[in-house]
Amino acid sequence: MNAGIGYGNLRTVSAVRKITVEVPAELLERARAASGESLTATVRTGLRLVAASQAFERLRARRGKVRFSRSLAILRHDRG
Repeated sequence: MNAGIGYGNLRTVSAVRKITVEVPAELLERARAASGESLTATVRTGLRLVAASQAFERLRARRGKVRFSRSLAILRHDRG
């Protein structure tokens, strides 16, 4: 179902899952304080970072292996 009625307001419901997890209170509070966001936003941000970690690892593995066709001097000259 794509829509739900809550208190007389029609709203679109995206594909979300409600979960229950056990997390150390200190870890959760430190993460929430670091993000400056709500609990839900903090958990979502953490999950996005975990999901992106493979892409970060692939980029790290390529460090120093990519050859550019332009020299650093030419790139700096193009800036000005």
